[in-house]
Amino acid sequence: MKIARTLSFIAGITAATLTTLPTPAAAEDVTKISFMEVIHSLFYSPLYVAIGNGYFEEEGIAFDLIAGQGSDKVTAALLSNSVDIALAGPETTLYVETGKSPEKIRIIAGLTATDGSFLIGHDPATGDFDWSSLKGKKILGWREGSSPAMFLRAALEKAGLNPDEDVEIITNVAIPARMGAFMSGVADYGTFFEPDVTTLEANGLYAQTNVGQAVGDIDYTVFIAREAYIAEHPEVVAGFVKAIAKAEAWIAEAPEADVAQVLQPYFPGVGLDELAQSVLRHRAAGVWKTTPAVAPEAIDALQDMLMYNGLLAVETKVAFENVVDPSFFAQSAQ
Repeated sequence: MKIARTLSFIAGITAATLTTLPTPAAAEDVTKISFMEVIHSLFYSPLYVAIGNGYFEEEGIAFDLIAGQGSDKVTAALLSNSVDIALAGPETTLYVETGKSPEKIRIIAGLTATDGSFLIGHDPATGDFDWSSLKGKKILGWREGSSPAMFLRAALEKAGLNPDEDVEIITNVAIPARMGAFMSGVADYGTFFEPDVTTLEANGLYAQTNVGQAVGDIDYTVFIAREAYIAEHPEVVAGFVKAIAKAEAWIAEAPEADVAQVLQPYFPGVGLDELAQSVLRHRAAGVWKTTPAVAPEAIDALQDMLMYNGLLAVETKVAFENVVDPSFFAQSAQ
């Protein structure tokens, strides 16, 4: 994929497809902000815990949940000033920083520590999964250049496999058709997010391992805002990050049944048992951050991955302080 094509969303600001989702009634004396999440997913459960447990209300903040259906659309909405704070992949800050947009955005908090997808197989896993055992296998992956595609390639490479030669990665199956295609035998293995993982297991398939664990800590989804908004509303940003910090700490320790009860209003089509199983799976894999802090090492590793995949030019490597505003991390712990 050409870098210019990757960065093209910066030049064209388009309207996102919006899906309004349920949020608790806000208190009377609150600041209403405009917020957008990249998609609505169980992977982002700490966000919904922060809403459901009233942590944002405690900080005097209220917002509706709107799904942008893609990091490009989320970033476009942010740059056009129609969104104040957003949840998206951290790579968006790098693309904007190295692009021509006069507006720049900063990461204010981290939500997920690494890839939350799981490798699914047709047979039960035995012991610790050996990624090198995938040699010669077909794997149902994701669109080329997407984050889950990059993380899968990184996991294979760490196991000494060449993703282009030692395995066959299927990338042309549309997202709505992925589960059906996998169950019909299109591939030996596939990577899926919750709640699809639990659904596949209920249909006789087996989770093998988490992709992110094989790759290591590279922040996968973060909260971002424009530099100008951060400067104009530091108290709102500080309160937002504090609410996320409370949720990350709570979900790391709370009984899974309690977490499931909090999450259910945001996933009405998913049963409590499935939600509880999802909590256990994510927690065991360590994909949720326990604090909102984003480390320089994680941003460096992300840039290395993007450069390796041809999505970021080597000569445009960005300094940590040019994409992350760490000033709210310490405040959130108070």
